Amino acid sequence: MKEKLIIIGSGPAGLTAAIYAARAELHPLVFEGENAGGQLMGTTEIENFPGFPEGIMGPKLMNDMREQAKKFGARTEFKKIDKVDFSEPTNLKLWSGETEYTAEAIIIATGASARWLHLGKGEEMYWGKGYTACATCDGAFYRNKVVAVVGGGDSACEEATFLTRFASKIYQIYRGPREQMRASKPMQQRVFENEKIELIFNKQVTDLRGEGKLESVELTDSETGEKSELKIDGLFMAIGHDPNTSFLDGQLELLPNKYLKVENFTRTKIPSVFVAGDVSDHHYRQAVTAAGAGCMAALDAEHYLTNKKS
Repeated sequence: MKEKLIIIGSGPAGLTAAIYAARAELHPLVFEGENAGGQLMGTTEIENFPGFPEGIMGPKLMNDMREQAKKFGARTEFKKIDKVDFSEPTNLKLWSGETEYTAEAIIIATGASARWLHLGKGEEMYWGKGYTACATCDGAFYRNKVVAVVGGGDSACEEATFLTRFASKIYQIYRGPREQMRASKPMQQRVFENEKIELIFNKQVTDLRGEGKLESVELTDSETGEKSELKIDGLFMAIGHDPNTSFLDGQLELLPNKYLKVENFTRTKIPSVFVAGDVSDHHYRQAVTAAGAGCMAALDAEHYLTNKKS
């Protein structure tokens, strides 16, 4: 049976798209993937999503969005899409394992994954408990605390600068020497001149430590191998994100940074395939902007399907 609309991804973009599409009686099928709920499932409390003055736990927000979509008729499958075939725009094909699905239209909302340090199970243990990848999302939780940012690019400098609004002290850790920092000169100057920020060069985070939550990190000198301990309350990763697009196998256009290329907000070169959320947004990467993009993608898909019928 051919589905009218399939949504790949179950973060704020995918589930918002599901709510709008279900209310439009498109009966969407949502593939939630291996990380159902997206990055917010690892966020303890969200204070900047509209409508929750007391904040809301990340998993609860995503579960509520899922139930809202299902209330209007959306169906969800906790399956991962492994490959697709978009060679026939009117007969889109997808596979989860050996099972094939077909659809008249598809919304891709698979998001992006923050790059980790690849230290083993410890990262999962501390994720959302002092270890995060979004200063805008979590910075306010570290008011008058000591934190560290890992990275030497513009994003890392922006994160460190943003955190000065809340934290009492920010260490910015970069694995190379100062002259190899990738950040632009004006951005470097901004962090060098901020009295709250201390740059640590030629050091790498090689271990996370703490009882129940992150309390310190092990630093290893990139040149000598000497190890030291840095006591902090929070660690912010700013070494980039990777959009979750590998399953597309080059069937859609990518930007130079590997994010999906969109035109007119949600559209791709294939008229029946739409995009929403962090898989194409390398700038804002916020739950509320992803949700807004999910709304737009659903409306665009509805418009396409309606015109296609007529």
